[in-house]
Parts: sequence; C-alpha cells; structure tokens
Amino acid sequence: MSGAALTETVASVADAAPVPYWLDRSRRIPDHQPLSGGFDCDLLVVGGGFTGLWAAIEASAHRRDVLVVDAGALATGASGRCGGFVNASITHGIVHGHARWPGEMAAIVAIQQALWDDTMALLDTHDRGVIEPSGKLTVATRPHQLAELEEAVAILRRYDQDVALLDADAVRAELDSPTYLGGYRLANANGVCDPVRLAEALAAIATERGVRFAEHTKIERLRDGGAAVTVHTATGAVGRARQVVLATNAYPPLRRRLRSRVIPVYDHVIATAPLTAEQWGSIGWHSRGGVTDAGNQFHYYRPTPTGGVLFGGWDATYHFGGRVDPGLERRPGTHRLLARHLVETFPALEGIEITHAWGGPIDSTSRFTPTFGTAMGGKLGWAVGFTGLGVGSSRFAALAALDLLAGAETERTRLSMVRRAPIPFPPEPLRWPVIQLTKRALAAQDRTGRKGPWLRLLDRIGVGFDT
Repeated sequence: MSGAALTETVASVADAAPVPYWLDRSRRIPDHQPLSGGFDCDLLVVGGGFTGLWAAIEASAHRRDVLVVDAGALATGASGRCGGFVNASITHGIVHGHARWPGEMAAIVAIQQALWDDTMALLDTHDRGVIEPSGKLTVATRPHQLAELEEAVAILRRYDQDVALLDADAVRAELDSPTYLGGYRLANANGVCDPVRLAEALAAIATERGVRFAEHTKIERLRDGGAAVTVHTATGAVGRARQVVLATNAYPPLRRRLRSRVIPVYDHVIATAPLTAEQWGSIGWHSRGGVTDAGNQFHYYRPTPTGGVLFGGWDATYHFGGRVDPGLERRPGTHRLLARHLVETFPALEGIEITHAWGGPIDSTSRFTPTFGTAMGGKLGWAVGFTGLGVGSSRFAALAALDLLAGAETERTRLSMVRRAPIPFPPEPLRWPVIQLTKRALAAQDRTGRKGPWLRLLDRIGVGFDT
C-alpha cells in the first residue's frame, strides 16, 4: 500500500463536511413550528426519530390525538446519523437473543418477521423502495472468528433463517478485500435504507393520519397532574397530555431512573466521494448490501445512494458523566482512523476523498437490547436503549411501549425483554473506569479469540458487552 496515497485519503478528512451524509441536503417534508402557549393532546411523543414516529403512526391508527415534539428537527438525532442498516431483530441479532432468551426466540423471530413483512408492505404504498432488502454480509478478518461464524450460522439455521456460510473465495467473489477469511450472508429481514428518507416517509404517513408535530421544542420537565401529565417546555409553553411516550434515544432522559439503565456511546462515520467504475469493478460488491466484520470492535459499511462508501464503527466512545454535546460529534483522530481502515480493507480505494465525517450518540443498555417501562400511574412510558439497531426494531419498541401504557397483555408484553429491565450501570465516578476496562477486555478478545476473566464475570451476571 502506498503511503502517499493513504496519506492523501486520511488527510482529506480535514476538509470533510462535519455533517451526516444523509442530512446534507434539503428535506422533503415541511418544517414545523415550535410549541407556544398552552396545548393539549391525548398522547405526547417526546422524540421525533424512528421510535417516536412509529409510536405516532401506531397510536393514530386507533384515532388518538397525537402530538410529536422534538428538541431539534425530525430525524436529526440518532435516526439521521446512522449507517442506514435495517435489521428486523429486536434482540440485537438472533444469535444474541438465543444466548439470552432461548425459550422465547422462536416466538421473537416470528414477531419480528411479521413486523418486517408488514412494514415493507406499508412503506411500499407510500415510498416504494425506501428500504432495499439486500441482506447482510458478516465477514471474518481474524482466524479465530471463523469458528464463531460457523456457530452463528448453526444457530441462525435453527430458526429457519436463509443464511449461507462462505469461505474466503466465496466472500471475495462477492466483495473483494484481502482482509476477508470467510463469512456468511443472511438474507432474512435485512437491508439498507436512506434513514432520513425513511423518517420522512414515516412522518408523511403520520401526518396523513392526523398526527401533529412541533420541532425545536425542548421538553424540560413532566409532572404528574393526576388525570394527565403536565408538560413544561423550554419555549415557555405549558400543556397537558393524557399519556406520554419517551422516545429520546441516547439524549438526556426526562426520567431519572433511565440514567442508570441507558448510557450514550458516541459512534463515528465517514462517507466517500463517488467511486469510479474501475474502483467498483475492482472490489465487486455485487449485492450492494451492508457489511459488518465479526469483531467486538467492528466496522460497518455499505454503498451510498450517490455511489460512494459509508464506513463507520470501531472506536465507540463513552464520555465521563454520560456527556452528550454537539462538540463531541467531530473527532478527527477517530475519523482519520476510519479512513485508514477503509483503505486497508479496500486497497483499490487508495486516494479516495472523504466528503463527510460525523458522529452521534447511541443509546446502549447493559444487555444491548431496549428497556421498557411505565411511571406516573401508567401515564408515562418509554422505549430506549437500541444499541445501534433501532432502525429495524423501533416499530416493535413503539408498539410495546403503547401496549404497556394501555395495560394490555400482548405477545410483546409477555416477553422477558419487555417485562424485565437490564442491569443498571454503576454511577460515576465508577462507571467510566468500568467501561474503559470492558473496552480493553473486548479488544484483547478480538486479538486472541479468548474471553478474559472480566468478560467471563460479566457473562455470569448477565451483562451483554459482547459486540
């Protein structure tokens, strides 16, 4: 690999636009005014990302008066900063779910497949092709990962998944990288999307159903007002809602108990200029689907709609105290590392320009699956903690939160992952060193293929730091 060309790619990070690739264009839905004065609604949804939009769509189907409020603009939080991978799994992957809830996984797989099919049908009537069901490729880049992938394929086949185990030649025939030693392709309920276009489609569906929106309206506090929740906003507006759904993702929660259940972890992403026909020919990528490698510290990447490559992951960062701040989204060292890893993965892309470099917080729980709950006598509910897989699982989460608010026993509320909260994170100042210790242990497992004593202890107590 030529050092000069690699330096050119890494150096281009300095000139990259510090905004998400998906948000660097005009939006296709109207702007919505902030709240002012008094207001009243049946259901207030706090957060205008995927979970909030799905909650609004599902509640409005039952003729509820729904108001969605976002502190910024719709889909400019985590939903507009992600890689656009769509995985229907509600358990952070079937393999992860099988390890945690083996007795429930057959039912869970049926639930998530039915939701995938229904979602694809719904979207096809509003914005055909917004999700591309291209499957997903998982690749091994270290020898010890090959056995892990074989085990994963065996588990996936137990649940009738359309999965193919691939040797090095088969993987490289599909997408050519000298780092690939093997992999598997999972076809079921996986694909890619333009996440902002998807959010705009959901917002349009919700609007057609009578949902109201308010943007640039920060909710400062919620108080139990007896028959309703009293809502105070930073704009001075005060209103009442019979029920409230918190869909705030990694941003500071309005419920104190969630601060111990969900932490914000910053993820960073780069996107390149369009590849030439020669560059595409050199690497293949015939499916144009999404790819992840199999480590704990992993990359995810996929083609962009304009013919470039989006490349993210690896250096997830927790900031002391769970800090969330726009200034943390730009991390030049991490973006340069991603650019270096991109060219190491695909040497034919030496010299490619990095056009966008951004970041954003991911909401993570200790078991890597969402947490659900209610408060204020069943007037307040929440669904947060997707750990990077919220695009595909947010509809299930929204439905589960609405079920809990209704006090309904359903196939969703009977699941252990909905009924039981994850183990809380320790408070600061202990939280930060515990997370750093865990990150080092995960990196060591990536190098050796063996879990050390710290990771084995976490396994025994039910903590899910496994990816």
